[in-house]
Amino acid sequence: AMRLAQRITEMSQGELSIKVYGAGELVPAFELFDAVADGSVEMGHGASYYWLSKNRSCAFFCAVPGGLTAQEQNGWLYFDDGLKLWHELYAEFGLIAFPAGNTGTQMGGWFRNPLTSLDDLQGLKMRIPGIGGEIFGRLGGVPETIPANDLFTYLQSGRIDALEWVGPWNDMALGFHKIAKYYYGPGFHEGGPTLECMINRQAYLDLPEHLQKLIKMACAVENQLMLAEYQANNNRALGDLKKDPAITIAPYPEDILKAFFTLSEEVNASTADLGAI
Repeated sequence: AMRLAQRITEMSQGELSIKVYGAGELVPAFELFDAVADGSVEMGHGASYYWLSKNRSCAFFCAVPGGLTAQEQNGWLYFDDGLKLWHELYAEFGLIAFPAGNTGTQMGGWFRNPLTSLDDLQGLKMRIPGIGGEIFGRLGGVPETIPANDLFTYLQSGRIDALEWVGPWNDMALGFHKIAKYYYGPGFHEGGPTLECMINRQAYLDLPEHLQKLIKMACAVENQLMLAEYQANNNRALGDLKKDPAITIAPYPEDILKAFFTLSEEVNASTADLGAI
């Protein structure tokens, strides 16, 4: 978000100046959608799968379980109907959005205890939001949505048994490997999550055409740069984790992974048919 704001400001030679505020400074993290829609702020950087209460189809423009990789997601958004559908949906809320980042395929998560079979998910409390969390719940787990700044404390205190965040680079920075020693993947729930730059639609339309194009291009650049950045840094961080003999890095047990993907197909199909709650 900081890099995107700087790029827009510099490319416009100050004609359009973007100032970034962290979650909680102006509005709480999970109230960003409404704040941009009602014009309290003009722009926000987030992930559309947090807005399922607005319309379940929002998830498709970030990530759905068992869904597209980052490259596939970009192909759909830029060279098929993805961006068109996204704009149609968000117009109903007075918003417009552009792809503005991607972490690539995420890891499955950190677990305090080893997983051997599907039975180990029963009653297991895990931070996993969105439709991925719904699937985890259907398989017997207890999904929870917790802001980033509380994750370490919740895991350390035992209030949750496991969590997923992003991948090796971000996960190590937050210190999850100091508490949980079992790291499973792949992240069935986020094969290539697109982040969004969402803008109040009227504020965007009020801009001259050259600034509208500039924003769209700046977002496209960041969408590619962030993916490359995560690929490089995740590789380095994973190499560091592998050197720690106390940490087990492994694929999910086969029956868990199969159940994840099988149920994902059902939930995604029902979500596409259902749309608005």
